[in-house]
Amino acid sequence: MSIEITQPNKNIEVHLPNGKTLTGPRGTQVGEFLAKVKDDFSAPIVAAIINNEIHELTFPIEKESHCQPVSMDTADGARIYRRSLVFLLEMVFAQLFPKGQLKIDHSVSSGGFYCEVTGRAALSQAELDSLKAHMQNLIKEDHLFVRKEVPLQAAVEYFKQRGYEDKLRLLKHRSKNYLTLYGFNGQMDYMHGYMVPSTAYLKWFDFKMTDGGFIAQFPRRHAPTQLEPMGDYPKLLKTFRQYGNWLKTLNIDNVGALNDAIEAGRADEIVLVSEALHEQHVADIAQQIIQKKSRIILIAGPSSSGKTTSSRRLTVQLLARGISPYPLELDHYFIDRENTPLDENGQTDFEALVALNLNRLMQDMEKLLCGENVQLPRYNFKTGRSEAGDHIQLTEEQPIILEGIHGMNPRLIPDRWADSAFRVYVSALTQLNLDRHNRVSTTDTRLIRRIVRDARERGYSAQATISRWESVRRGEKRHIFPYQENADVMFNSALVYELAVLKPLVEPVLRQVPYNVPEYIEARRLLAFLEWFLPLDVNLVPTNSIVREFLGGSSLKDFKIWRAP
Repeated sequence: MSIEITQPNKNIEVHLPNGKTLTGPRGTQVGEFLAKVKDDFSAPIVAAIINNEIHELTFPIEKESHCQPVSMDTADGARIYRRSLVFLLEMVFAQLFPKGQLKIDHSVSSGGFYCEVTGRAALSQAELDSLKAHMQNLIKEDHLFVRKEVPLQAAVEYFKQRGYEDKLRLLKHRSKNYLTLYGFNGQMDYMHGYMVPSTAYLKWFDFKMTDGGFIAQFPRRHAPTQLEPMGDYPKLLKTFRQYGNWLKTLNIDNVGALNDAIEAGRADEIVLVSEALHEQHVADIAQQIIQKKSRIILIAGPSSSGKTTSSRRLTVQLLARGISPYPLELDHYFIDRENTPLDENGQTDFEALVALNLNRLMQDMEKLLCGENVQLPRYNFKTGRSEAGDHIQLTEEQPIILEGIHGMNPRLIPDRWADSAFRVYVSALTQLNLDRHNRVSTTDTRLIRRIVRDARERGYSAQATISRWESVRRGEKRHIFPYQENADVMFNSALVYELAVLKPLVEPVLRQVPYNVPEYIEARRLLAFLEWFLPLDVNLVPTNSIVREFLGGSSLKDFKIWRAP
């Protein structure tokens, strides 16, 4: 074998996951390589994973690489598309309405962000149509987004000139001495995360007027080139506004303001007032249940929303008012495992409504509500079979609490009980954003909660939790989110300070995710996000706090939410 010293080859090879190999000049942007095979993929490509690192399509490939396209039907691809659409929206808004300020507030489940305008009157329909038309023209003309890394002080000076106080507060606590900005038509902004290369990628969007603002629609992952019909979300919108009012009470409307408050020694105040606002809302819910004389209390919400602690705090409030509810655990009504339905992939689907023995559930509830003695089932999770459980008899004053993912589904209980039931939807509906244009995802908050709890209680690695998260999200979209507006009341379990207190616990776990696994990219994304938060001492968190369900040390963990009459 002869070994010689040669000059580097002018061409390099790029290997795709479908077995194809592309060859092109060294230094060619990855987007140019992938343009040759774009028809091989199910959705438009907006980024690429190169040797297990995510990059924008403008990234030059300098060596032989393994490349996985990131398309709009993936979690990362959907985030990149939405972030880029927000960037174009704010750039055009600033051009058309220079006296106004645009705030990207919260998401809606049919695909969209609720947007508010301050500093001027809300946009009229004609103004909203003009905004849309300008964006569509720019998309047709295909203008580049220019990525630029600048010294931190230069970014501070730029935002100071534009009067962006929220961004200045955020940057005040940045540990790195540089910032990546994106430019367009003489304007720049910081966008937390990767972007598409140009306006031409942003073909699918629309605007809908709504109460006090408008919704910027975008495609959802399962149909990445289509917009879903926009539903009405009055209860969700009301809940977000209530949380916004809580933030105003605390004088904290973004992460920079939270960091300022922690730095100024206001941590005790933030925690105590946040918890008091939670407790006040739980007490209000308990009073509504009593006024309605509800015998059935249904509690539902997505994973890591704090349902368990919320239901126990609600029980404490009911007990304080002389009402002793009984928790009827839906998990004990699973049918035998061999009869459990299968999902579209042939896997056992425990999240399907028909995985529960609804007939037995209704019979037992009917008898309990009539004051009869009932032997409840107990599901043996080891054998996968239903066994005989405890004998229970309730008084006529005792309501039943049903907690589970199907609590808002009208098919769970018969229509004849619908009027007497009280439905509580629990979710961590975060509204504390990095700044007016960079929102904090409610999903990210719940995922961070779950990583911390899984590591502490189950010994799961962050890699294991992240790998399961996509399946969890599918179940939520199918069984929970479509029914959230059926709730009588929504309880927002988000706490303004929680990411600051979760940060020191979750960061070491995320750093243990190995480089060579798919979950590494998600771990890196979460770590980059958490860099913006100053840490907060866990010892400040009360033992009955919802966040204690994930941190540990909850005084409600072993609380028995029923006592014999």
